[in-house]
Amino acid sequence: MQAEFTIETRGQGLYEFTSDIRDWLSASGADGLLTLFVRHTSCSLLIQENADPEVQTDLQAFFSRLVPPSDHPSMSYLKHTYEGPDDMPAHIKAAMMPVSLSVPVLSGRPALGTWQGIYLFEHRTAPHVRRVAAHFG
Repeated sequence: MQAEFTIETRGQGLYEFTSDIRDWLSASGADGLLTLFVRHTSCSLLIQENADPEVQTDLQAFFSRLVPPSDHPSMSYLKHTYEGPDDMPAHIKAAMMPVSLSVPVLSGRPALGTWQGIYLFEHRTAPHVRRVAAHFG
């Protein structure tokens, strides 16, 4: 079973799409393994806490501090800057975080922990339309 999920972002941040995954898997009622793969080089996929929104805010703040925009003095060594000051830092962040996830599925439900959600982590400042390929088997 395969699908593609479209996530429209409004700029940098974490965008949860767990409910979309649950809805898609529920029809199967089966056990198996879900594989997700984001089809872009400037965003990532994460399984992260979905109870307290401060977790997402803090993650965003941490990675922004860890990898600032290319116009920040500490990033003056970057050469790939013609797509804007957020582009190369977005590629660096995507290289540090997963672009694919594997999630066990039991009876058509992702076997996530109580406070876990599935997120696309957008690293660019402008809105984007992101696509996540899904395979369940």
